[in-house]
Amino acid sequence: MKRKHFLQTLGGAMAMPWAIPALARPSAPPSNCVLIPTETPGPFPLDLTDNTFFFRQEIQEDREGVRLRQRVRIVGSENCEPMANVRVNVWHCDRDGDYSGYAAMNSEGQTYCRGYQITDANGECEFVTIVPGWYPGRVTHMHFQVHVSTAYSVVSQWTWPHDVLVAALEAHPDLYPEGPDPLTPAQDGVFVDGFDLQMASLEWDAVAGEYVSTFEATVQGEGVSGVGHQEWQTAQAMNMGQNAPNPCQDRTTIPLELREAGEVRWSLFDLNGQAIWSENLGVRAPGMMSIEVDFAALGVAPGSYVYQVEVKTSRGRFVDAKRMTCLNR
Repeated sequence: MKRKHFLQTLGGAMAMPWAIPALARPSAPPSNCVLIPTETPGPFPLDLTDNTFFFRQEIQEDREGVRLRQRVRIVGSENCEPMANVRVNVWHCDRDGDYSGYAAMNSEGQTYCRGYQITDANGECEFVTIVPGWYPGRVTHMHFQVHVSTAYSVVSQWTWPHDVLVAALEAHPDLYPEGPDPLTPAQDGVFVDGFDLQMASLEWDAVAGEYVSTFEATVQGEGVSGVGHQEWQTAQAMNMGQNAPNPCQDRTTIPLELREAGEVRWSLFDLNGQAIWSENLGVRAPGMMSIEVDFAALGVAPGSYVYQVEVKTSRGRFVDAKRMTCLNR
């Protein structure tokens, strides 16, 4: 199976409203449950959906700067619960204020500081990058898009406490020759309507030698709403549920309902988009089936993964993907 086929499914990597009941989510910190303001998606929002390279955790590539571990949590406004299996796109400038992918910045064809992940059962995902720089007229910030389905997504931005950013850049003058950002969030026109809901934390982890940031955004829905054409088409052929138990240790089961006969293949990917297992299960008749996953037998280390099921029927090819976690054994 080609890697691009997996990546094309992630626009609809979500549970359907009529899906098999999901595993109860682990406890998570309470949310403020207030919708994130929508902001401009630019000035340089490459469409990550159409580029198969961007499913990855580490996005800094060769850009110099202080290492940043960025954690993101997505919550649904209708029930204040974490939204699992939604795609989170992020992109930001490098230390010099430049974005990848644009001829005007001599970076056409480049891909640094861009990527996407799939949220886990707690609505969380993580990226590894650098503390961004700045450019005239804008405070230091990071763009993001929460892609709930092919029918609904939200685009916004976050920033960090100004004093912490200034201290971070002043502590590393060799990496940030332009110095700290001269603007505060209150002076940035994009955040003129307020930024209380667009402020991420930023703390130095001396042991790891990196900054750690956490940001939470509330978007419309419950994590299973917003069905678009792609999801509707897939649901006519199959209904793939969340694996259980999740998190798991040695074994877990992926429930699958086939609504028409088809050839079934399942695959497992790490969070940098690399296929680590793929198995053709042959042609199966309509009805319920289970895909048993034995991590020890597969030789898979503990961690988070994305699993995909592909069904080929007389009407075409249908795919769905979700995230699972394997704990230390």
